[in-house]
Amino acid sequence: MSTAAMIEQGWGLVAKGDWDALIKDYKDEAILVMPGQNDVVDGASAIHAALTNLGSIVPPGFAVTGVRQIGDGDEVVSVVDWKCDKIPNGTQSTVLFRIADGKIYEERWFMDTEQWKAAF
Repeated sequence: MSTAAMIEQGWGLVAKGDWDALIKDYKDEAILVMPGQNDVVDGASAIHAALTNLGSIVPPGFAVTGVRQIGDGDEVVSVVDWKCDKIPNGTQSTVLFRIADGKIYEERWFMDTEQWKAAF
């Protein structure tokens, strides 16, 4: 399976809330860099815990409305279309996935942090 296909499959697991299956694609020493780039979740088990609590860290009414992949190989970027109660017309963010040996070792979110804060 290509790395872009692995990331696309991962978004499907996110939609289902299947964190146990999703985390199998992450290296034990993986990091997740959250919006604002200062909040780093270190290690697959910590990422699993953060994802399990995802509902408590997203804005009210948050919904992903589309995802598409750019690239393949050791770096894949997802363009994520999303909306929430305070941004009903939607917006976009990007997520960089860095991959080695068929597993994700870094997931880094990029978004308009002022817009993200306003979404709450």
